[in-house]
Amino acid sequence: MASTSSLKAISSLRLSHPNSPSHTQKQLGATNFFQSFPIQSLKLKTHQELSARRSSKNTTTTAFFFNKSKKKHDDSPKPAKVQELHVYEINERDRGSPAYLRLSQKTVNCLGDLVPFSNKLYSGDLEKRLGITAGLCILIQHLPEKKGDRYEAIYSFYFGEYGHITVQGAYLTYQEDTYLAVTGGSGIFEGVSGQVKLHQIVFPFKLFYTFYLKGIPDLPAELIGEPVPPSPKVEPSPAAKATEPHATIPNFTN
Repeated sequence: MASTSSLKAISSLRLSHPNSPSHTQKQLGATNFFQSFPIQSLKLKTHQELSARRSSKNTTTTAFFFNKSKKKHDDSPKPAKVQELHVYEINERDRGSPAYLRLSQKTVNCLGDLVPFSNKLYSGDLEKRLGITAGLCILIQHLPEKKGDRYEAIYSFYFGEYGHITVQGAYLTYQEDTYLAVTGGSGIFEGVSGQVKLHQIVFPFKLFYTFYLKGIPDLPAELIGEPVPPSPKVEPSPAAKATEPHATIPNFTN
């Protein structure tokens, strides 16, 4: 049962007239209270922040797809054709090559023996000095019954200002022809792939190579002359051997 004080409080609330001075003052006080907060500014700021965030997200999303599309557009396909390049590697016995390092410390060739080498490089027509070869052969297996060895070869062909080609694979001294992988290059050979056929003429002094190159622009004319058929008697032209200016490529590697 409600107390007398409670009834008085309720009666007081009910009897408060809307037009009474006290009621008006309360309304004004409430109005002033809410007006003290920049509601419009808060709404505007919130709207601007949301718009900025959405704009940022849209920009990021657009940039992602646009750049992805642009990247695909810029990645033009590599040339698909295969180009042949013929070169001679000739050991003229003036570079202290090859050096045989018997890590096995045995009198016969054994697994792990190393053979660093560097020889001179001539164009397939033997009219131009191109540069040098430089690399390392690691002995994998000695095969006395075949009178030879199996090496894992890793080396480069240097073509002066044109750049270089790197190759890797088996080198079989008892076999006339072996194939190695073209693993890369620099200069005009950047991005190259393919393989090279190593034709052994006189071990280890004369070798003839036929490269089958993919993924690069057309080779310069001075690198792709008609090759001289390989034979033990082939020799570079006297001008190429003497490195005369007209018989070398620009800044050939020596």
